[in-house]
Amino acid sequence: MSQQHRRFKQIQTFRDHLAEEAERFRKAAEQAPAGMARELLLRRVRQAETASRMTAWVQSPGLQPPK
Repeated sequence: MSQQHRRFKQIQTFRDHLAEEAERFRKAAEQAPAGMARELLLRRVRQAETASRMTAWVQSPGLQPPK
């Protein structure tokens, strides 16, 4: 008996997901007391924003595959 793979249709884009994640971490960092936990949350914000910019760069029309 073959097993079927579950398939999920992505409702939102990867960039939208990263933007929401960055906003969620930013709000959590605002509420967190100063210290290591806050710095880790702010690092996650920067990582999500950087990933979003990299995704936009990779998907830009300026990049063309080699011919």
